[in-house]
Amino acid sequence: MIFRLKQRSVLPGFKLTLGYSLLYLSLVVLIPLSAVFLKSATNGWQHFWEAATAPRVLASYKLTFGMSLLAALVNSAFGLVVAWVLVRYHFPGKRIVDALVDLPFALPTAVAGISLAAVYSSHGWIGQILERVGIKVAFTPLGVWVALTFIGLPFVVRTVQPVIEDLNTDLEEAAASLGASRWQILWRVIFPILRPALQTGFALAFARALGEYGSVVFISGNMPMRTEISSLLIITKLEQYDYAGATAIAVVMLLVSFALLFLINWNQARSHRFL
Repeated sequence: MIFRLKQRSVLPGFKLTLGYSLLYLSLVVLIPLSAVFLKSATNGWQHFWEAATAPRVLASYKLTFGMSLLAALVNSAFGLVVAWVLVRYHFPGKRIVDALVDLPFALPTAVAGISLAAVYSSHGWIGQILERVGIKVAFTPLGVWVALTFIGLPFVVRTVQPVIEDLNTDLEEAAASLGASRWQILWRVIFPILRPALQTGFALAFARALGEYGSVVFISGNMPMRTEISSLLIITKLEQYDYAGATAIAVVMLLVSFALLFLINWNQARSHRFL
């Protein structure tokens, strides 16, 4: 007669664990976010709409969403290249390059902003070269894009890199033996496998760029209607004690973040269903 021992989990039972999880999420996430929604509605729907759609606020939306989207697209392309090089090739200093990818994670955003402003200013190493050909980076929307690209690259690389590591090279060799060109192998064999991870990396980089503040505030110049991002405008309204106006902008950004989170989870669930 065979007796099976009941496998014991390291964590406590489901109900207790679920209770701890909900309590932690409520204290850290749900209650603060609920307070933002409630504070934005203190003066009524009309005041919320006026605060969220003022010309200065709309200009900040345009800059923030536009530069975040552009930065995420560029990071998707070059992040894929960086991840491919780190996985498929061996070269001197590979570990250093791999560590540099995580630098925007560890570097304080204010330090990153000061460094970028110093390098891309009219007297900086790169800025003075670009200004000779008529390209000004610091204190322009282009500077905002540079900062958002800097902080978003690791999200794409670290999302795509594990998928490339698990990629079976036998598929590429089989396609090559059947006469497929390098472009056909890349587009029809490799890219369909990498696409879900690349889409997730793009969404993460885009969402991260939407809420960026420290690395942008120094290089943008913070000129209203031109280089003022939404995060800075929220801080400005808080300094003016306009809490309802600040929370109105925050709610709009929060809803966009929720939509991105939903798209990421939907994309991951859809990808797993077809695997």
